[in-house]
Parts: sequence; C-alpha cells; structure tokens
Amino acid sequence: MQDEFERIAMLRKALEEANRQYYELDQPRITDAEYDALMRELLDLEAKHPDRVTPDSPTQRVGGAVAKEYTKVRHLEPLLSLDNAFDPGDLREFDRRVRQVSASVDYVVELKIDGLTVALTYEDGLMVRGATRGDGSVGEDITANVRTVGSIPLRLKKTVPNLSVRGEGYMPKASFARLNQEREEEGQSTFANPRNAAAGSLRQLNSRITAERKLDYFAYQVLSAKELGLHNQIDVLTYLKEQGFVVNPEYKVFSNIEEVITYCEQMAAERHRFPYDIDGLVIKVNEFDLQQELGFTAKSPRWAISYKFPAEQVETVIEDIIIRVGRTGVLTPTAALKAVSVAGSTVSRATLHNLDNIREKDIRIGDHVLLHKAGDVIPEVVRVLPEKRTGEEKLFEMPDLCPECQSPVLREEGEAAYRCQSIICPAQQREGIIHFVSRDAMSIDGLGPAVVQQLLEAGLIKDAADLYSLTFDDLTPVERMGKKSAENLMKAIEDSKERGLAPLIFAMGIRHTGVKAGKILAQTFGSMEKLQEATLEDLQGIPDIGPAMAESLVQFFKLESTAQFLTKLSEAGVNMTAGTSTKPQIFGGKSIVVTGSLERWERREIETLIEEYGGKAASSVSKKTAFVIAGEKAGSKLVKAQGLGVPILSEEEFEEMIKD
Repeated sequence: MQDEFERIAMLRKALEEANRQYYELDQPRITDAEYDALMRELLDLEAKHPDRVTPDSPTQRVGGAVAKEYTKVRHLEPLLSLDNAFDPGDLREFDRRVRQVSASVDYVVELKIDGLTVALTYEDGLMVRGATRGDGSVGEDITANVRTVGSIPLRLKKTVPNLSVRGEGYMPKASFARLNQEREEEGQSTFANPRNAAAGSLRQLNSRITAERKLDYFAYQVLSAKELGLHNQIDVLTYLKEQGFVVNPEYKVFSNIEEVITYCEQMAAERHRFPYDIDGLVIKVNEFDLQQELGFTAKSPRWAISYKFPAEQVETVIEDIIIRVGRTGVLTPTAALKAVSVAGSTVSRATLHNLDNIREKDIRIGDHVLLHKAGDVIPEVVRVLPEKRTGEEKLFEMPDLCPECQSPVLREEGEAAYRCQSIICPAQQREGIIHFVSRDAMSIDGLGPAVVQQLLEAGLIKDAADLYSLTFDDLTPVERMGKKSAENLMKAIEDSKERGLAPLIFAMGIRHTGVKAGKILAQTFGSMEKLQEATLEDLQGIPDIGPAMAESLVQFFKLESTAQFLTKLSEAGVNMTAGTSTKPQIFGGKSIVVTGSLERWERREIETLIEEYGGKAASSVSKKTAFVIAGEKAGSKLVKAQGLGVPILSEEEFEEMIKD
C-alpha cells in the first residue's frame, strides 16, 4: 500500500513538472503519449484510493500558471479541459453514461487541432481581447499577438453587443517546417512540434515575431450561445461562419456511437492528409438542453470527450551520426537511420539539432530509438531504448574541424550551435548560392540545387558572384541542360542583375537579415556603398533593426571576402542601388493592403508593383489605409476595411489604375 502512495506522489510531481514545461516554458520534455500514460496511471490510483485525492492534484487541474510578463484576464466562464478516450471501449462507456440521461442523442464530431486554446472577446462587433487558457479561470492577455492572425476577424459581420468565442490557434505544417529550418540555420533551438511553436508564437512579447510566423485559427465555441438563439453545436458552427470566423469543415453528426467510432478510425488513418496537425477528435452532445442536463464534473463537461489518436511512433536504429554544414556555417548532426515507414513515408534521416539535444536524450551511434514526425513533417528521435543496448554503441562527439573544409569549428558562448569559421567553406558556399538564387533573393529560375552542385564540381563557379561570368558554352555540358534550358538560364541570370538593392541584401545571407530588413536597409541607404559605410550607431538608429542584426551587418561588411564579392558583382553589372522607379508614383506614400487569394499575380509580385508605383504594401488595415485589393476568400482584413469605409478594389480595378 505504501508503495502505491509513494507512486501517487511521484506521478503528481512528474505531471506538475511536465505541465510547467508545457504551459509556462513552451518547452515540453515528454511526448503526449508519455504524459497521457502518467495521467491515466494517476487517475487509476486515485480511483483506488479516493482519500488520497487532493485539490492540487494534476487530475483536478485544467491548465498551467499565468506568465508574470502578461496582464491577467479572468474568463467569463472557466475554460475546462476534456476527459480523454483512448480506444472504442472508452467511447462506448461515454455513450452509456450519456444515454442514462437521454436515449436519443446526436453527436457532433470535430477534429482536435493540436494548438493553443485562445479565447476572444468582442464588444459592439469589434475584437477587444484575446487571451490564453492559463489555469482555466485566469489567462494571459495576448491581444496584440492575436490581432496578427489573419483568420481571426477584427470585426464581426453582424454586430452584437458582446460575444465570447473560443477556438484553437495553431501553426500550419508548412509554417512549422519553414520556421524550424530558419531557426536551425541560425543556430537557434528548434520547436518540438507545431503546437509548441504556436504556443511560443502567440505568447511572444513582440507581436511582430508572431506576425512573421503565419499562424491560423479555427473557432468552435460561443459562450452564452442560447441567448443568441442558438440551440445546438451545429447552430454555433453555422453562426461562427456567418460572423466571419474560420470553422474546421471536417465536422460530422452521428446518431450512434458505432458511427462515431468508425469516423474516429477513419480520421486516424487519414490524419496526415491535413495541412495542420491533429491529435484526435472531440465528440460533443449536439443539443444544449441535453448538455445542460448532463452537466459538469469539477474539471470537465460530462457531455463531451476527446478521443486521442494512438501515438504514431516506430522503432529504428541509428546507424551513424553525420554532419551537415548549412549556409551560415552551423554544423547540424543528423542521424542516419535504418530506413523505416512513419506517418506515411519512408524515413532514413532525422535531424538531431545540436550536441545539447544528443546529450540530453543520451543518443549514441547504434542505439535503438523511437522515432516520430514532429507535426507529421519533421522526423525526430523521441527517445532512446537503453534496454536494447549491447555495449557496442558509441558516444558522438562534435568534430574540431569542419568535415567540408577542415577549418576550425567553434561554439560561441550562449549558443547551442557549433560553426565552421571559414567564409570560403564549400558547404557554406553551396548552400549560400542556393539561397542567393532563391525567389525572394535574386530569383534566378533554373538554378536548382542539383545544377548548383554540378557547376561547383566542374569548377565553373566558386561563389554566387561567379554566376554572372558563366557563358552559354559553360552550361550546355551540364547534365540535363539542353540548349533551350541553357538559353533560359542565361536570360534569368542577366535579368537578375536588375533585381535591385533590397533583394541583393537578402541574397547575401547576412545573419539575422531577412526580406523585410533588406527592404528597410535599401530604403534607408539607397546604395550598397552607403550601407557598407554605415556604423553600428547608424544601423541601431533605424526602426526594426535590432542590436544583433546591426552588429551582424557591421561585421559582415568588415570582411575582405565581402568586399571582393561585391567588386565581382559590380564588375558584372549587377545593380546595387535602390534606384528610382521609372513608374509614375501614383500611390506616392499611400498604404495599400492586399488580402485574399489572387488570380492575376502572386502576392510578392503585386506588392512589388505597389512599391514600384510609390506605395507601401502594408500588412494590416487602419484608417490611414488608402485602399484594399481583395481577392477570393478575403477574410478579416476585408471586413475591417468595410467597417472603416476603406475603398475595396478588385485585381482588375487595380490593373486599370497602373496602366501606363
């Protein structure tokens, strides 16, 4: 008996620490499956020993503590968590309890989006507050960050005095993959999964960072719904759509639990087809009157349950740990795996991020490990299976010399990343050239990674500036490079010379300097020559240019290799000035917002046109917005523009305006 009491105490301590890592630090250290297993064991033990249940047990809590950095928000009604079902038997037991109250019942089944609960408050039709769940009763005010999420309407389509909405803020898989790649290239720690990334993004103290991370939102609940004349969950979902919210379209209505079970099994098999991460489904009694009759426990409604998908993890073996060198010189250890199928594809590689991660998980060459795909996208080693060790496993050490160029490798103080110190490292050159020719940089179509590799191996180029010295005869021997392809590539290289200063700044891969910073620097200095002469004080005085970026820019332009690179570009005739647009400045200084899906242009193209004609491509609508260009499926920005009386233009009307 004493052993079981000690186990209860140990489980509580472990779960409280897991909650702290998850809710307060946004750095979960155990998987959902491991957390659920601990929670179920604790629930079973407390059921066996009810006298041991205490008010502060994790089984009696809803969420985590409120971060001190945020203003506290008390929710109008507690944001309760749901009981979990892990198999058909759990769902049948839930159905049995419901039918003890009503023999006839309809269930609404919705996808369980793996993100962060966000509560929204509207007054007189305008969104006035966004808050996290917090501890269920008190959350964190994240209004500024919530406003950056495009799928959250800032104004309702139909004004009501007060409206409280709940939903899930989440990060799409594509955004998650891009964010982690960017962080890894910069030597920063990566996010464990899209939910972790969404939580970290919505709880940023700088809303600009949130805006850059491309979050999304599905609404699913309205508080005091009956006062609005809504009688069931289907009414709520319909009402939310009418008010301009995005509602997940995959919901279904079933009249018996066996149909629910079949749908759950179907979605478990299809979970990877969605562009967002789901970890289960939520089953709700449809009718509000029956919900009210069923009532609540201390922490959960009796009329709803969450069906959790089985954790999709597979066992494999780490056959080796190899090093990949990125364009910023970061050495990333990568596990070479015994090929295995997971989340719908065969995996033979998994990033191990950095040496700290390897040491924390005690990963060794030869280990048997559990593997999953973070966000169904990125293969990741969950944990080692030490019980399967034979004694032949080997510890991994980061090399002292770069495997690509044999230059020294150093780890800067305060960073997890090890970096190659050579600026002429071939791996950095290769990745740097691939970045240089990418769409938002110099936009040279036809120069994919394979062609870049062949040009390097043939000795035709050593860096990106050498691309401008290539001839037609250089290109034709390249594998799969026919005459027409070579002609097209030569033209693309020539056209890229006129891309201008802003794309060129981004193309050079200066640490911490992205597309937006390139535009700001180009507008501020006007030419590469003036940017090269800028002091640290000059750069720090520019809005949106932080200390780290300013220091990085100064150090970059001090390098002799940078001067040589720019000389080669200048001699090749590459335009290194912001230039003066030859277009009539009909939008001089005006703020213009583009929203919705476009047919005639890609977003980058139309924003470039706006700037060429003197305007500013803004990301948010305000009273100062000159007009909004609205495509198909325009959402909250269109609604806000209509509310403020801002003119709305179609793509065709915009095209008429810029005709010379």
